[in-house]
Amino acid sequence: MPPRRLLLSIALLSCCAMPALAVTDEIQVYTGDIEDVGNLGLTWHNNYTISGLKDQEFPGALIDNHAYSSVTEWAYGVTPWFEAGLYLPLYAHSVNQGWTYNGFKLRALFVQPDNPAKDFYYGVNFEFSWNEKVWDTQVNTGEIRPIIGWRFGDDKRWSITFNPIVDNSYKGFSRLEFVPATRLDYKINDTWTVAAEEYDDFGQLRAFLPANQQFHQLWAVADYTGNPISIEAGAGFGLTPSTNSLTFKLMLMSDLTGPHGLFAK
Repeated sequence: MPPRRLLLSIALLSCCAMPALAVTDEIQVYTGDIEDVGNLGLTWHNNYTISGLKDQEFPGALIDNHAYSSVTEWAYGVTPWFEAGLYLPLYAHSVNQGWTYNGFKLRALFVQPDNPAKDFYYGVNFEFSWNEKVWDTQVNTGEIRPIIGWRFGDDKRWSITFNPIVDNSYKGFSRLEFVPATRLDYKINDTWTVAAEEYDDFGQLRAFLPANQQFHQLWAVADYTGNPISIEAGAGFGLTPSTNSLTFKLMLMSDLTGPHGLFAK
């Protein structure tokens, strides 16, 4: 199959993700960085909603308020431009369901080689999900996440990244859902970076939701680049009545088999 047709087929099959209003496993803007070829990496995502929505997104769904969700994300560098990933296990604790296993995901990330060294960087990520009933109304979902970013300013310490994500309910093109994510960050030094992030859900392309029903959450984030473990932590504040008021995230990351990883030789 020609490469263009193959990529188009992957896109059409994968562009579905869980609604933004539900408990989520991953709160992250993709910047186009990938594992070096042959390296295995691990990111442990942890999210807790201090104050959130108390209504179920659908019958039997997890309630956001006081919910904790987590997933271990495994990543392997296949080529300088391709990283394969696996999210397993995906689990949560909610006030209405207690502890639940929620499924797993496969990920394929394609980027421009040497993105960290480029002023303009780009890529696209595809995800394929298998969901339990408490996590999503559909067993099979996924995601298409384009990545576009620029570095600027003195010593290129500033960068802005845009992920114009489109989700799909498999009910036609008009019902594709626009759920973009944006990050503006400043690199203080080789160890610390601070950032502002925003996560949005405008609704389906055929008719965006009224403003008070849209999901908009603004985050304050700090990144620590360590050896062998790096950390990203942040707090998110809801901007609409349909958004969780206060959420915390903590990500622990390590290049497990890289030169500075936990299991480096």
